[in-house]
Amino acid sequence: MTQHLSPEELITEVTRALDELQAQLRALPDEDFAKPSSLPDWTVSQLVAHLHSFARAAIRQFANAGSANPPEMYDGGMAGRVEAINMAALMRPDSLRPLALDSLDELRAVLPGTVQKWEENVGYRPGATVADMMHATWREMLIHATDLDEFKRPAASWPRSFSEHLIRALQPRVAETDRIVLQPHGKEPIVLGEGAHSYVLTGTDFDLAAWLAGRPPQGVVQASSDAELSDFPTLLPWPSGQLLPR
Repeated sequence: MTQHLSPEELITEVTRALDELQAQLRALPDEDFAKPSSLPDWTVSQLVAHLHSFARAAIRQFANAGSANPPEMYDGGMAGRVEAINMAALMRPDSLRPLALDSLDELRAVLPGTVQKWEENVGYRPGATVADMMHATWREMLIHATDLDEFKRPAASWPRSFSEHLIRALQPRVAETDRIVLQPHGKEPIVLGEGAHSYVLTGTDFDLAAWLAGRPPQGVVQASSDAELSDFPTLLPWPSGQLLPR
């Protein structure tokens, strides 16, 4: 769990994720937009609207990196984010799809220019830099591709480097009372948390990352405590308001 990508390597990965997501959106049938997505309580239209909204917000963050007073991620904060998603989700598929694709295209175009600003501040989260915004973009593109279709884009399709990053990033989901040892098949164990109640979870690295992200593992993830099979530990809510580890 020591692999950290260089700025150039990360931008390459994010660009690839954007390209794959755009291909997925182009192939998405119009009739699927009204259906529930794999993300609980979200329709496919809401998810596509969120990708459009996130792309616009990320573009603004990158454009204003290093400014004295960088803009917040979304106009109106989280309430504004939800309102914008719900409004865009009302659009017809033949309007919403190109809107999202255009925004993702514009986001893709600005990525190479972020290297020179890598550690400059942005308004994404308190204390965040361009590097943090790029990692957040990586998470949004890959996780929501899985949310759009968990069968075509399962966690097994995530790059190994992404699964490793996601496990680092989501350590804040571990409760203070727990110590979770993730044991990927054939790899070194990863310890999350310092609580008194210990669990061991075994599975592939991508399935363990999916479980930590609240997404369906493709294979078997097994939990044990005190050397016996056990229920899974209860994770804290997604840490949406804080800056996540890289």
